[in-house]
Amino acid sequence: MSRRERVRHAPFEHLGPLDTAIPISTGTARLTVENDGSVLLDVNGVPSSHLHPDPEHLVFEYMRWMLIAIDQHLGSGRNGPSELGSGSAPQLAHLGGGGCSLPRAIAARHPRSKQIVVELDELLANQVRDWFDLPRSPQLRLRIDDALSAMAAWREDRFDVLVRDVFSGATTPEPLITVHAAQHAARVLRDGGLYLANCAAPPGTGLMADEVATLSAVFPHVGLIAEPAHLSGKRRGNCVLLASNRPLPEGIDRDLRSDAVSVRLAQPSQVQALARAGRVLGQA
Repeated sequence: MSRRERVRHAPFEHLGPLDTAIPISTGTARLTVENDGSVLLDVNGVPSSHLHPDPEHLVFEYMRWMLIAIDQHLGSGRNGPSELGSGSAPQLAHLGGGGCSLPRAIAARHPRSKQIVVELDELLANQVRDWFDLPRSPQLRLRIDDALSAMAAWREDRFDVLVRDVFSGATTPEPLITVHAAQHAARVLRDGGLYLANCAAPPGTGLMADEVATLSAVFPHVGLIAEPAHLSGKRRGNCVLLASNRPLPEGIDRDLRSDAVSVRLAQPSQVQALARAGRVLGQA
């Protein structure tokens, strides 16, 4: 057996055909195995997920930053006491699934947590559960639905963490970045719950500022994780928006300093400046 074949079968034993277009509901997917045994999932030509044999090893930078924020919010997690205070299992929801890299990492790090992942593409969702041996329900449930429709249907005060990582091509669908979507996010979060959103903002578009302004119109506490060059508008990149009705978890910026990328939690003055420069999206 070649090294490529050995890598393919350990630990991802049920991968589909490699380096070829695989039909899914919204187009095609492609699986590529890397030298370290990780698997890159492309959806319609855009990198969607990168899954490592170690589920807690996240290759995409913005997912590592999200996991830092979630770790801070949930507390020790690893079968230890939770900072949520209720003693019940933390409830998390993900808008956008792909290969479920982040939910897989959370399940490994916070095994008491219960997660629901909303994915629009039914064929993809059915495939990734087999390809990547994802945890089963109730630890991790997959729901086939439109992200905004799912949020609208959820009852209020349901989740401790809500993650938005939805893309159509290289951009987030417009309905999910409006003040209406932010209001739904606030409604479904429990008191003190944390909203995290992946924002891919090209320089000069003002999208980062618009998203900060939009979230600031709904949430009293808004933060931003970004590389300095991205924050200053010099280049494109992924940033993570954070929002809550309570102060953001302490320790996020400290833990970000250990990341391989030079990234920081923006200063409150920087966030406020962005909010003033941006426009509230979808406001009547």
